[in-house]
Amino acid sequence: MNKIKRKIAVIALVAMLMTLYTQGTLAYESVIGTATNVMTTGRISFAIHETTDKGTAFPEGGVWVEPGDVVSKRVSIENICTHPFYLRVKMNYGVDDEKLSAADCFSVNVDETMWQLVDGWYYYKGIVKPGQTTPYMFTEVEVLEGKVNWRYTGRTLTMTVVAQAVQSENNPVSGTDTFKALGWPQDEV
Repeated sequence: MNKIKRKIAVIALVAMLMTLYTQGTLAYESVIGTATNVMTTGRISFAIHETTDKGTAFPEGGVWVEPGDVVSKRVSIENICTHPFYLRVKMNYGVDDEKLSAADCFSVNVDETMWQLVDGWYYYKGIVKPGQTTPYMFTEVEVLEGKVNWRYTGRTLTMTVVAQAVQSENNPVSGTDTFKALGWPQDEV
């Protein structure tokens, strides 16, 4: 019986050592995993269209004007991306490198049924959907006769249209209060 007890003791010892060795091996063979979550934000892009009443592109070099002239200039903005957005537009005025206010040189007939003026920006009242073009923001510009006079002779009057957009998806705004949308860029222009 001693031989049998000894064999059992040796087998038990071997089994115990194998168990300890296997547990250590299992610990070293564990797998550590990581997960990388990639989130891509949608890009918003648009095109500003400036045309004349004849449907042709407004001349890049501008037009020759005199005080009192009314120039056909139709401005609309097209959503050329796959995301809907809110839109705001403003005009910057100047003569050569000097900034002016609209009251100093131009009168613009903005369509106030579709655009709302807040803090110098005209906000489009609604969402511009993918592929959609806004109605004309304005259709003509008048060169103010009493303001633009001989001191502007030979100088270049400019009106630059600036537009900004923010996504409308998941942006908590309702109705036509698009100026309350979150995420408008800082007014640097």
